[in-house]
Amino acid sequence: MEIECNSVKETQKFASEFSKTIEMGSIISLNGDLGAGKTTFAQGFALGLGVKQHVGSPTFKLVSEYYGENMKLFHVDCYRLSGIEDFLNMGGENLLLPESGVSLFEWASIIEGVLPDNTIIIDFKRFKDNSDKRLIKISVTN
Repeated sequence: MEIECNSVKETQKFASEFSKTIEMGSIISLNGDLGAGKTTFAQGFALGLGVKQHVGSPTFKLVSEYYGENMKLFHVDCYRLSGIEDFLNMGGENLLLPESGVSLFEWASIIEGVLPDNTIIIDFKRFKDNSDKRLIKISVTN
């Protein structure tokens, strides 16, 4: 599945609607360059789950936990991790089995080797001629 979003609001609206199709226990991998829209997507996703708190980039916390109406959102930023070993040393394997919610991983390519089958992969690409426009590609691992 591919979708083009032309603004921050459009990306957040799409993410909010997309969140309503996601089952508890899902793992979502968000990938793209700096400024590609990963955190913007996470903000819209959280809104769709009914999260009331502000969702920002978890870069310096690594993991942020939010409470939605029916499930939790675990927002993880792997950017500062040096690899899978760092992830596992911080107890990351627990985030791969989010029984009470959904885990969104920014920069998930860093821990790609431990992501389970059926991980939802979302790749973000910016358009050179329009800094607000994004191409969002969604696939699922086998």
